[in-house]
Amino acid sequence: MDPKARHAVTVLRQILRATEAYDRIVTRDTGLTSSQLLLVQILDDVGEASAGMLATRMGISQATITSLLHKLESKGLIARKRGDTDRRQVWLSLTDAGRTTLAQAPEGLQTKFGTRFSSLPDWEQSMLIAGLERVASLLDAENIDASAVLTIGELGGEQPG
Repeated sequence: MDPKARHAVTVLRQILRATEAYDRIVTRDTGLTSSQLLLVQILDDVGEASAGMLATRMGISQATITSLLHKLESKGLIARKRGDTDRRQVWLSLTDAGRTTLAQAPEGLQTKFGTRFSSLPDWEQSMLIAGLERVASLLDAENIDASAVLTIGELGGEQPG
């Protein structure tokens, strides 16, 4: 491997390690994965939502959101409530325990990245996006379904190959 390719792989590995380290911090501080924490943050923002609304907001499948919701419900962090007019509708909201867990959570990696990325000039944002899209293409990953969640594992999906 030539030196520039080796350097590019090293930088990719640094990004992966930063994501892994953040996942460990979230789990240590909250007992949640970063995708579970993101779901708790979204519920805190919206107050009440259906599973479908949450799946759309996170960019994940209905099956994946169902799994995440079951885990959060078993920890007592979310509550389900049937709709008043349509009993088939299920509304989800945070419990007091969910709000307490959220208060103990570290700043989100996505929040930190988003704030820093947004402060860059438009030309630099566009350049970074184009570069990252090219990296995804080089890794045969451009057609892999992915949400805007910086996490390792859990959200599922196929691996490039």
